Amino acid sequence: MNEKEQISVVVCDDSALMRNLVGKMVENSDGLVLAGKAMNGRFLLQKLPRLQPDVIVLDLEMPDMNGIDFLKERKARGIEIPVIILSSIARRGAQVTMEALSLGASDFIPKPSGSISEDIHVVEKQLVELLKGYGSKYRNKADRRGNGKTGGTAAPPKEPSEPSRENRSAPAAGTAPPPKAATVKLEPAAAPVSRADAGPVEILALGISTGGPNALRQVFAQISPELAVPVVVVQHMPAGFTTEFAKSLDRICPLEVKEAADGDVLKAGRILICPGNYHIAVEKRRLAGVVRLSQDDLVNGHRPSADVLFASVAAQYAGRSMAVIMTGMGRDGAVEMGSIHRKGGITVAQDAGSSIVYGMPKVAAEMGHVQYIVPLKDMASTISRMVQENQ
Repeated sequence: MNEKEQISVVVCDDSALMRNLVGKMVENSDGLVLAGKAMNGRFLLQKLPRLQPDVIVLDLEMPDMNGIDFLKERKARGIEIPVIILSSIARRGAQVTMEALSLGASDFIPKPSGSISEDIHVVEKQLVELLKGYGSKYRNKADRRGNGKTGGTAAPPKEPSEPSRENRSAPAAGTAPPPKAATVKLEPAAAPVSRADAGPVEILALGISTGGPNALRQVFAQISPELAVPVVVVQHMPAGFTTEFAKSLDRICPLEVKEAADGDVLKAGRILICPGNYHIAVEKRRLAGVVRLSQDDLVNGHRPSADVLFASVAAQYAGRSMAVIMTGMGRDGAVEMGSIHRKGGITVAQDAGSSIVYGMPKVAAEMGHVQYIVPLKDMASTISRMVQENQ
C-alpha cells in the first residue's frame, strides 16, 4: 500500500513522550501513516490545512488550548475530520470525555495509567482499529464528494440538543423528529423463525462495541418516546466511564437512561446501560423482570459480554424478545443472538456501510442469526416499528 492509500493520522498531546509513543503505534501499523504532531489544540488548528489528515488523536488536558476548546473551535469552523480522544481514566476524565463526545468527537480510548501512560501500548489494537475505521469512512466520504478532504469548509453534523426532563415526550430541540418507521424498507437476511407462538415483544437487548458511543447517541436521540418495552444495553466500555455515558445519553434521549444496578427492575421505556467490568443478565419474575450483575469470567474477551446478555434473554423471554447487534470488533453477541432467533425472537444488525468496524454484526449475519440488516440512520425507526408491530 503506497502512502497516498494509507490513512493519515495527526497526534495532538502536550506530552512529548505520549506524542512519540502514539506516533510509533501509527508508524508501525499497516494502513496508517503519521502525518504530523501537535502539542496543543492551537498548534493543531494551524497545522490542519497543510497536513489534511484523515483522523486526529487528541489529548484533552493541554495548555493554551485544551481538547474541549479545540472541539468547540472545530465545530465552529465546520471541520469534519474525525477525532479520537485519549482520555484519563479518572472520574473527572470520564465527565470531560462525555462532553467531548457531545461536541462531536467520534470515540475515545482511555489512557491506562493517567495523563502520561508509558503503558499506552496495551490499548494499541483498539486504537488502531478506531483510526482505521473512522479514518477510512472520512476518506471515502470526501472521495464521494469529489472535493478532497475538508480542512474547515463543510458544515459539521448537527449534534442532538439536550431536552429538559419536562419535555421528554417531544423530539429534542434543533433535531428532526424520528423518521416514520413505515418508510424503512427491511431486507430479510436470514429466514425468520415463526413468531406464531412467540407472543408480543417484552424486552429489547442490544450489543455494541467499537464505534458504539456515537452510534448509541444517534439511535437513542431518535428513538420513539412511546417505546413500550425495557431496553438493556451492553456497550464495551471501561469501568469508570459507563456512569457518565448513561447520564450523557439520558440528556438527549426521550426515554429514561441509567447505568444498571443489580436488581434494577425492567420497566417499559427505561434503558439500562451495563456498568463497565460487569456482566449483565435478565431474570424474569412473577411481577417484573430484573437485571443481575456479576463479575464472572470474561466471555469472548469481554466483561460485559453481549453473549451473556443475549443468552439470558433467550432463556427467560424466548421469542418474546428482540436483539440488536451493532458496530464492533470481534464476534461478541453473534453466537447467542442465534438462541434468540431460534426461539422466534426478532434479530436486527447494523449494516457494513454504517458500522465503524463491521465485526460483530458481520459474524452474526454469516452464522444465519440475523433477520434484518439496516443502516444506522434507520436503526431507531426500525426498532420502534418492529416493537410496535409485535405488541
